[in-house]
Amino acid sequence: MKADESKIKRLLNTAKGQIDGVLKMIDEGRYCIDIVTQISASKAILHKTAKEVLKAHLNSCVIDSFSSGNKKDKEK
Repeated sequence: MKADESKIKRLLNTAKGQIDGVLKMIDEGRYCIDIVTQISASKAILHKTAKEVLKAHLNSCVIDSFSSGNKKDKEK
């Protein structure tokens, strides 16, 4: 993986903490909208993490494949 691993891990740990929080909220019988709000926040962090990984992929793996001149790499 070409993305900044420490940043990706930090984001994923944040999402993990939020999901653990959602599970606790459910156990506590918290208000539905509060739970949905926390689920939305978790989704946003996961989306941000995916964008970071994809951005790194495009800026390294894809560029390297096209720069290599190898037709199979370009098709891949």
